[in-house]
Amino acid sequence: MKDPKSQRGLLILVLGSLTTIGPLSIDMYLPAFGGIARELDTEISRVSLSLSSFFVGLAIGQLIYGPLLERFGRKKPMYIGLIIYALSSLACGLSSSVEELIVFRFFQALGACGGLVASRAIVRDLFDTKDMAKVFSLLMMVIAVSPIIAPTLGGFIATAFGWRYVFGILAGMSLLILTGGYLLLAGYDRINPGYSLRPRAIATNYLSILTDRHFIVYAMTGAFSSAGLYAYISGSPHLYLELFGLNEKQYGIVFAVIAAGLVLATQLNNRVLRNRSSERIVQLALIGQCVIAVLLLVDVSSGFANLYFTTGLIFAYLFCLGFIFPNASALSLDTMRHTAGSASALMGSLQMAVGAVASAIVGILQNETGVPMAGVMAVCGGVALTLLSVGSRRMPVASSAG
Repeated sequence: MKDPKSQRGLLILVLGSLTTIGPLSIDMYLPAFGGIARELDTEISRVSLSLSSFFVGLAIGQLIYGPLLERFGRKKPMYIGLIIYALSSLACGLSSSVEELIVFRFFQALGACGGLVASRAIVRDLFDTKDMAKVFSLLMMVIAVSPIIAPTLGGFIATAFGWRYVFGILAGMSLLILTGGYLLLAGYDRINPGYSLRPRAIATNYLSILTDRHFIVYAMTGAFSSAGLYAYISGSPHLYLELFGLNEKQYGIVFAVIAAGLVLATQLNNRVLRNRSSERIVQLALIGQCVIAVLLLVDVSSGFANLYFTTGLIFAYLFCLGFIFPNASALSLDTMRHTAGSASALMGSLQMAVGAVASAIVGILQNETGVPMAGVMAVCGGVALTLLSVGSRRMPVASSAG
């Protein structure tokens, strides 16, 4: 690591805070959908479009920030993004129609992208491959904890003060994160004034990254593997609320237990990295994920699915993801020494795009069973394993992978 050891913990805390903006923005206002629909005189299905517009903003915004991070350094674009996020969050809270909320959520996502892309680029700047995997494990833990805390916190705020205060608190959090970043990143930056912002140059740079075998294999492996998480999030309400007959409180408990699998795996990953390379961990975890996905598909297809057994399989599936995602992310950025900002943006955009498609397919194929969710999870794991197996055959092993 290239920064003083005394600031390592605080730096990771700030990076984790930047990373959690996206998950908090997604999960915190979910319990307030009913209240939003009533106050804005619309249907919950219309309110859910504000979630879709946020996903679109995340996919597009990351591609925009990549070149800006290269040209102007990590800090300025990140600060501007956080300010855009804060203002958009306030605008969401002041929305007088669902259409306004949908639009402002898009801009809120654009602002969130500044921190998301910058945090990954900074990790690449300051850590070698094995340490990158460890830091990404910590960041993944933050992402995994968010679904446990955010809906409960958001529900409490919406019940006590109203849904508009949820967005006000998100705005305040972004300003606190901006302050922490400003203080801890003083003196650090990686500016390239010669980097061209012409559309053709940007497209050429992204194309060069896409043609890097090391990047594309691990970025797409991580994207498809993590898309199984989006499939689960999309299909789990129907599975647990409709098929298993749980109430909202019970569903929240199950959701938290499953999310704990990600937290546990990301922390175990740091220990496993002491004796295993990131490449080997990804390979073994993907094999495990595919086996578990097949068992889950057979389970929900049988007509005799059991709440505890099914939950255990989903827990195990996401447990494997806790090993795959941080290592695949670190490996995909390993060769991106001079284009870490653009590579980080492209990686995030690919992950969001694949995840959004997986989520949409579950909804389209919904047939009052758990098969669409489990089927998409299985396909995602299978595609990820195939990409890794085929793509890595002629790919040199990263020198720093350990």
